[in-house]
Amino acid sequence: MLQFRLIVPADLTDEVAELITSTVGATHLTLLKGAALDPVGDLMTCDVAREAADPLLAGLRGLGLEERGLIAVDSVDMSLSRRSEDAERDAPGEGADAVLWDSMAELTEEESTLTVTYLAFLSVATMLAAYGVMLDSSILIVGAMAVGPEFGPLAGICTGLVIRRKRLVARSAKALVVGFLAAMLITGAFAALLDLFGLFSRSQFERPHPATQFIWQPTADSFVVALLAGIAGVLSLTSAKSGALVGVAISVTTVPAAANAALALSYSSWHEVLGSAWQLALNLAGIVAAGLLTLLVQKWVWHRQRERAASTSASMSSR
Repeated sequence: MLQFRLIVPADLTDEVAELITSTVGATHLTLLKGAALDPVGDLMTCDVAREAADPLLAGLRGLGLEERGLIAVDSVDMSLSRRSEDAERDAPGEGADAVLWDSMAELTEEESTLTVTYLAFLSVATMLAAYGVMLDSSILIVGAMAVGPEFGPLAGICTGLVIRRKRLVARSAKALVVGFLAAMLITGAFAALLDLFGLFSRSQFERPHPATQFIWQPTADSFVVALLAGIAGVLSLTSAKSGALVGVAISVTTVPAAANAALALSYSSWHEVLGSAWQLALNLAGIVAAGLLTLLVQKWVWHRQRERAASTSASMSSR
């Protein structure tokens, strides 16, 4: 269940109340007249089955509540109520399949903003991967992949394309491009510094790395894995199962490829630069393609489920 908290201008209260009561899957409507002071209005709350939330959000925005009041949505971890059970049963579709597009847009916009924290995480992850390459340590490579925050911008691009928000696509692409370029530059400087102190060396970079050479030797498998990771990553976001993102992060070699490219540039190993760049491009393209396709399929499936439920409801009411 989700809880909607609304600040409603007095002249819209009746319309909002009617919209909520007519929404299948909404229950526990409360109203406190004049309780809101900034902005001035009435305070309303209701519980909504996840699968009924997106159309209700669209209706509230259609009334102009986003501009004149407040729409806040929180997850309800536990709701002991027969009416809650009835609301979830009556709402069309399954909650796990429902996509809250406004929530996805807000989440991905936050995760895909080019901030100091984002750059710090991506730079640290890339430097950690560089150490993993030099030491030929698969453990360090996995750790670096888990730290990297690059899936946020990738999901932002997919979401922005599906819901047609150019600003979200542009912001996500900027975070991705600028972030990786900055992380690679910082990693190159980091490698030069460690080389100066004798911790890194050209001979160490050029020696065989059986555990990590896959980073700059992409194959068709790299693209297939990226496709699967893109599907899993988007599903974890749309179903609010963020724990799966860790598995997604450690299955693609975006950060290690960027790190190896930075090292290869430092030591003028051009074949590894090209191989690493190709690995990075394959992974990014695979994740975006799979994420975009997954969102489009989810949108289509959810639309079909709602159409089927509406058709069933109409046929039952006509009997």
